[in-house]
Amino acid sequence: MQVVMCYCGIDAALRETAGNFTLLEERISDTAIYKRLKACVPWVKALLGRMMGEAFQPVTEGRLRFLIVDGSTVQAPGAKGTDYRLHIAIDLVRLHLIHVKVTDAHEGERLDHYPLQDGDVVVLDRGYNQAQMWIDHVDRGISLIVRYNPHSLNLHDAEGQQIEVDAVLRKATTAEVRLPVQVHGKKKEFMKGYLHARRLPAAPAAQARRRARAEARKKGRAVQQRTLALAEWVLLFTTLAPEVLPTETVMALYRVRWQVELAIKQLKSILNMDHLRAKKDSVLADLYLHGKLLYAWVIEKRLGRRSGLDWNRLDQPRRATPWRVVKLLRQEFMSAISGVHLWDFRRWVEALQVMRERPRRRALQTVPERIRQLIADCQARGVSNI
Repeated sequence: MQVVMCYCGIDAALRETAGNFTLLEERISDTAIYKRLKACVPWVKALLGRMMGEAFQPVTEGRLRFLIVDGSTVQAPGAKGTDYRLHIAIDLVRLHLIHVKVTDAHEGERLDHYPLQDGDVVVLDRGYNQAQMWIDHVDRGISLIVRYNPHSLNLHDAEGQQIEVDAVLRKATTAEVRLPVQVHGKKKEFMKGYLHARRLPAAPAAQARRRARAEARKKGRAVQQRTLALAEWVLLFTTLAPEVLPTETVMALYRVRWQVELAIKQLKSILNMDHLRAKKDSVLADLYLHGKLLYAWVIEKRLGRRSGLDWNRLDQPRRATPWRVVKLLRQEFMSAISGVHLWDFRRWVEALQVMRERPRRRALQTVPERIRQLIADCQARGVSNI
């Protein structure tokens, strides 16, 4: 575990890890470190799976739980495209990591990536606008709050007629509109829900229209009037009745979705999730991504033990964010994982030897031979400070 955390957690290279463990235990090469890391991939995944399984148990308040899910990408340095995707779920109230899945770049955003349960209320962005996926999960007792994308999914009225959302909104005389709607799937199935719309203030609406025009120019086409009209509105679809969540609450709840973006940023900016050094599709890349997630879960476990599981809940007044606390814990973990206080400096020469560069075509840079001779001559005459 210490080797895994050294390579995946605190981002020590193979030779750095070898030097560290030479000072801790006995001389070991980077090749031996690589073999050990390669062999423990299934073990790391099993540990991670167990920790995620514990996190996904029903909460004590009953079966109701609010979750936010989203996807992100991981690229190795110098990569021209996406190497891997992360599919992340967090508890919207406690802000705990619930589930993370690593896939290749071809896996899109789907609710199938998460072991959702009956009673879950899931907040989603517009990348999850897939009618059949909604229907399949709602049938399992899962409630949805989704940023509706009118360009990719059609809504229907109670008679099954398609609703022209832009036409309805053009006629609106209020800043908020709520419509009972139906979503039709591929198998002639349908589900009922509600479309909540809120008109943006003048300045944000103008900015949204500018973005729409810029996006159209980027794609080499003229912007449609329908697109400009829809840009002025925030559109949310939900399966929850207005008696449970009125428009104002739905809009406010969706804004809290920003917390999953902060969780992703924490993984990348503080815990260096995107500092992937191994080659794409290699064993070390697989180990690094899952080992880094295990490291993140261990830090969250320690944070819960130190501060309590409910110290940062969103259903109570907040005075802090996890950023500074996680940074402090990362410093503690770096010291504990490296074991600097346990180094045996009698093995320092051996540590230097295992961290030497491999033979390469271009030798490591040195001063010119003439400079070396001048230094040696001055040293012999006793007039050198070198």
